[in-house]
Amino acid sequence: MTDFVLEMKDITKTFPGVKALDQVSFSVKTGEIHALCGENGAGKSTLMKVLSGVYPDDSFAGAIFINGEQMAFKSIKASQEAGIAIIYQELALVPEMTVAENLFLSSDQMKQPFINWQMLYADAQYWLKQVGLAIDPERRLADLTVGKQQLVEIAKALTRNARIVILDEPTAALTESDVAVLMKLLKALKHKGVTCIYISHKLNEVMEIADTVTVLRDGQTVSTDPITVLTEERIVTKMVGRELSELFPYQKRKLGKEILSVNQFQFKRKFDQEVLVEQASFSLRSGEILGVSGLMGAGRTELFTSLFGGYEGHYSGQIMIDGREVIIRKPADAIKSGIAYVSEDRKKYGLILEMDIAKNATLAALKKVMSNQLINKALEVKKSEELTRKMKVKAHSLEAQVGTLSGGNQQKVVLSKWLFTTPKVLILDEPTRGIDVGAKYEIYKIINQLAENGVAIVIISSELPEVLGLSDRILVMSERGITASLSRAEANQEVIMKYATLRRAKK
Repeated sequence: MTDFVLEMKDITKTFPGVKALDQVSFSVKTGEIHALCGENGAGKSTLMKVLSGVYPDDSFAGAIFINGEQMAFKSIKASQEAGIAIIYQELALVPEMTVAENLFLSSDQMKQPFINWQMLYADAQYWLKQVGLAIDPERRLADLTVGKQQLVEIAKALTRNARIVILDEPTAALTESDVAVLMKLLKALKHKGVTCIYISHKLNEVMEIADTVTVLRDGQTVSTDPITVLTEERIVTKMVGRELSELFPYQKRKLGKEILSVNQFQFKRKFDQEVLVEQASFSLRSGEILGVSGLMGAGRTELFTSLFGGYEGHYSGQIMIDGREVIIRKPADAIKSGIAYVSEDRKKYGLILEMDIAKNATLAALKKVMSNQLINKALEVKKSEELTRKMKVKAHSLEAQVGTLSGGNQQKVVLSKWLFTTPKVLILDEPTRGIDVGAKYEIYKIINQLAENGVAIVIISSELPEVLGLSDRILVMSERGITASLSRAEANQEVIMKYATLRRAKK
C-alpha cells in the first residue's frame, strides 16, 4: 500500500507553440494539506486541470495514480468519481437557487421525477454541519457572503465523497474572519482524512496551513519540501529562481509641490443617504507615495472612490488640484482634473476581458487615438505598444484578449490604460491582489518609477508589509475617517494597528 493518495508522474502538456508542463512530477500523501506554489504561468492551473479531467487523458503525456492505481480520466465526471473535487476562485454555483439545490444539483436526488424535499433538506443540513455552517438550506445562495458560499462549495464536494479537494486561490475574495473559518475547516477535514491541495499566492497562509509545499517554475517541478524546512523567503527564491534581496524596492525621492489637497471631505451616498466618509483631510505632493491602511470596513476604498466620483451622492468639503478647487461629481470630472483610479476589482471595473490589449490600453483616453471622430487603428496600436512595452506586458500579441492574460499582466494593462490619461494623481486600490510574488516585484518597480517621474501616488492595501515597504507617508483609517498620518520613520505594524482600531470621537 502506497503512502501517497495521489501521484502524477512526468506530466507533459503542450499547447500550440507552448509547453505548459514539462515532465512534472507531483505526489501528495494521504490526509495532508499540500500547497502548490509558483508564479502565474508556472503551470499550477494546467496541472490541476489535468488532474480534474478538464484536459482528458489523451491530451497529455505522463501518468496519474490514485492510491497506487493508474487512472485515465476521460472527463471531469470521471475525475469526480475517483474522489477528486476542484474549487475554483470563481465558484461553480447557481446564485438564484437554494443552498440545498446547489449541494445536490448533479446528484441522483435532483434527477428523480419527484424530489423528496424533506429528505433533501435533511441531507443538506448534515453536509452543512460537516463544514461548520449553521444556515437554513432553503436560503437562496446569493443571500450568503462569499465566504459562506465557498463553504457550501466545499460541502458540495464532500457530498460526492471527495477524498482529494483542490482549492485554487480560495481566499482571494474573503474577509479576514472568513479566512480564519476556512483555515479551521481545512484542518478539521485533514483530521477526517481528506487530502487538500492548496494553491495560493499568499505565502503567510501557506506557512500556516500546509504540511508540504511543491514549487513549479516555467512548467517544471522545482522542489517538494516539508513546511518545517521552509520560510516565505525560501519559497519566493524557489518560485522566481533568484534571490529577491529587497521585495519592496523603496527609493528616497525629492518630493515636489503639493498636487492634491482634500479638506473636511464628507460624502453621503444618494440611494440610502449613508455617510461613507467623515471629515477627511489630507494632502499629497508630486513624487510622493501615500499609503492608506485600515481594517475591513474602515472606509479606505469609499474615501477614494467618492473622491474619484465613483458613487452617486453628495459631498461637502474641498478638493484642490494644483492649488485650484475642482468639483468632482463623476469619474469624467476626476480624469479631466488629472486623477486616475485603478480599482481593487480589475476584472469588473478595470478591464473589458473580451476585448484585446490594444483596445483596453487606450480605453480611458480615446480622444488621443481618434481622427475625424473615428478611432485611428494604426495610432491605437502604436500608442498601446508604447504603453505595454513600458509596463513590460507579456503577451503573444496586442490582439490577445485581456481575459487570457495572467493576473500580473492584466494589472499592467490596467496601469497602461490609466497612464495613457497622463495623470497627476494615480490611486491604486489593492494593486497586487491575486498577483504572484514575481509580478508583485515588477509592479512595485513600476510604482517607484512613476513616483520618480513626479506622479503623486496613493496605495490602498490590506497588506501591511506592502504599505510600510513602499510608502513615504501613511494614512490610517478607522470608522470611515482618518485617525493618523504617519511618516515612514514613525510607522510600523504595531503603530498602524493601534490607529486602525481606534474608536473615533463622533462630532
